[in-house]
Amino acid sequence: MIEGGQSWHLERQQGPARRLHGRSVALAGVEADGARTVRVLQVDRPALVLGSSQPESDVDTVAAEAAGVDVVRRRSGGAAVLVDPAAVVWVDLIVPAGDPLWEADVGMAGWWVGDAWAAALDGVGAGPAQVWRGPMQSSAWSARVCFAGVGPGEILIGARKLVGISQRRTRGAALFQTAALLTWDPAALLALLHLDAGERAQGLADLERVAVGVGTQRGEALVAALLAALPAI
Repeated sequence: MIEGGQSWHLERQQGPARRLHGRSVALAGVEADGARTVRVLQVDRPALVLGSSQPESDVDTVAAEAAGVDVVRRRSGGAAVLVDPAAVVWVDLIVPAGDPLWEADVGMAGWWVGDAWAAALDGVGAGPAQVWRGPMQSSAWSARVCFAGVGPGEILIGARKLVGISQRRTRGAALFQTAALLTWDPAALLALLHLDAGERAQGLADLERVAVGVGTQRGEALVAALLAALPAI
């Protein structure tokens, strides 16, 4: 339990991406009981996590199987994220309906999540971080690659995205699924998508500088800083 003001229930869990995601969805589906939950998650093998409405035809299933990468669909929006504990910090946040952090405007609902991540990044010396408070910014790749677009509450360092946020809302709670980059390797993600050689080459050129990581050595410190930065109102 994280104390101070209104407390957060902390869970740390390791396992297959499908199981980790499934528990977050289940918790968000429960009627509000006043509890806030933060889940620090680590996959036991890499997973390509698709957005809720992303077509499975985007994925080269043969390449994913050969690479030992699970393919999982999350119930929150957005596009594909390659989740690997060496490259991504995965944290889910769940707040019940009626909580002071609950915001009816979906476009503004994740701003506080971005503020917490920005404070954490500043705390580990990776800032200054900008919380994007504008409308969704799409690109030629953002329907397939999460970090190719920017949505409300997400984090930029300069013009490059560092934290992605996807949201799922139920009658009882709001689930924010967040991914902070330790490293950014678009080639690894593109290798799992169903692309021809020309598309893959173009993707590498287009995506090389859209995102940035904070470095693998900052992973644990970043999690600790985020937990300390969570709002206590």
